[in-house]
Amino acid sequence: MLHFKSTLLLSLGIIGLSFQSCNDEKEDNCIAGSGGGVNLVLFPQHHGEAIPGIAGYVDSAFIKFNTREFPGDNPSKYDLVLSGDVGSDSVLIQGLKCGDYFLFMTGFDTSIAERVKGGIPYTIAEGSSGTKNVVVPVTEN
Repeated sequence: MLHFKSTLLLSLGIIGLSFQSCNDEKEDNCIAGSGGGVNLVLFPQHHGEAIPGIAGYVDSAFIKFNTREFPGDNPSKYDLVLSGDVGSDSVLIQGLKCGDYFLFMTGFDTSIAERVKGGIPYTIAEGSSGTKNVVVPVTEN
């Protein structure tokens, strides 16, 4: 019986290491960053309504590579910061690689005359290409 338990534990350990190796390989293949074939169009929305950029307060997008965790709202903590255009309800991010990202946005909701901000984690799958539309929910401070 002791031999059976030892063999079972050893087998389970080997299987666990095999799965870990597969996970490590997948992570190595998907390191988020610039230089890839995916474009994201980010749409900030407050209560389901678009937040277009206005003069003096265009929408802004802050992108943190290789994380799904909110790094805070200090722009210096992000790898890429982009602004939208007056009248546009989106911000375009071009040329991303597969991997994990945290997408944070700010804007100004004219219906309540307040600054809005918010973010979400986003993963680009290995082998992805083309343009993806992403709604980023935002809320007042």
